[in-house]
Amino acid sequence: MTAMRRLPTRTLLPLLLGSLAMSGPTLAQEAAFRDDFNQLDLTRWYVSDGWSNGSHQNCTWSSDQAKAANGMLLVGFAPVPKGDRQYRCGEIQTRKAYGYGTFEARFKTPSGSGLNAAFFTYIGQQQGKPHDEIDFEVLLHDTSHVDTTTFVNGKSGDGTTGAGQSHPLPQPSDADFTTYAFTWEPDRLRFYIDGELVRTMTEPATIPSNPQRIFFSLWGSDTLTDWMGTFAPVTSPIAMEVDWVAFTPLGADCAFDDSILCQDNEDN
Repeated sequence: MTAMRRLPTRTLLPLLLGSLAMSGPTLAQEAAFRDDFNQLDLTRWYVSDGWSNGSHQNCTWSSDQAKAANGMLLVGFAPVPKGDRQYRCGEIQTRKAYGYGTFEARFKTPSGSGLNAAFFTYIGQQQGKPHDEIDFEVLLHDTSHVDTTTFVNGKSGDGTTGAGQSHPLPQPSDADFTTYAFTWEPDRLRFYIDGELVRTMTEPATIPSNPQRIFFSLWGSDTLTDWMGTFAPVTSPIAMEVDWVAFTPLGADCAFDDSILCQDNEDN
């Protein structure tokens, strides 16, 4: 595993998101759920639309790039201009924030240099909280690996080393579905890929403490070439396919067969 380069921080979203966010997610511990995306439940999910996260992003979030179809969530990227950007891209986030527990998702990505397909949790200034974040990010110029990262109060790492690591996948992310999971505790964070423990973090400075919203996103950049590769123009619509996502609060029992909490494994 090697350290990776990570975008230093997420920029503030425009006021239209801020007004939504400042109404406040529920920051108390939330109940378990699993979403199989037979439909896109807009009471659970907020779909980003009409802005980008900064000049580094070459696409505008667009509601038509996040939809449920055939039992999958499709998070898209399309060569259709919107706003001042050449491309449209997709992002959804939960309306509530979730605290300590196990977060899991099974998804498949497209491929393409300069693109980022992510399953992550985040909270920040839009919600009146410090920037805390836990990430799985597949940089689509190399679909054989996934990056894991955390941010605590806007900072990645413990002051001496970065929090980012790259992990090999059991199969390329564009070849088949992979299950990604992390279990977040007050003093420990464990990352899993297809049920295998790949990383344990115990340094306090690298473990977030604020409940966070769950996100899926697919976006591109013309400028973050050292991290994401040189952007290769996308000529037809592509999408990240999410089979399911689930959350189980810390201390709760295994809730569904696919969960890592159902494994008879001393690491769980």
